[in-house]
Amino acid sequence: MYNFDPFKIIKYPLLTEKAVGLIETQNKIVFIVDRSATKKQIAKAVEKLFEVKVEEVRTLIDRKGRKKAYVKLSKEYKASDIATRLGMI
Repeated sequence: MYNFDPFKIIKYPLLTEKAVGLIETQNKIVFIVDRSATKKQIAKAVEKLFEVKVEEVRTLIDRKGRKKAYVKLSKEYKASDIATRLGMI
C-alpha cells in the first residue's frame, strides 16, 4: 500500500452558512477534498487528522468542479470542537 497522507486528501474545510448550520444541527463538517479520493479514504483521513470516529461520508461534485465531503461524526464527538480547532467558529 502507498504512503497514506491525509493532507493530500483533505484540502480545506468549507466555511459557508450552510456548512456552519450542519455543524450545529447534524454534527457534520464539510471539507473540500481531492477529486480522486474515495469515501473510505476521506473517513480515514478525517479520523487520523482530528482523532475522531467518522459515522458517514457523503460526497458530491459542485458546479465549480470541487469535490465536497459531508463528514458525519459519531455521537461521542462534536463537530463544533473540530470547527473551533480549525478556527471556523
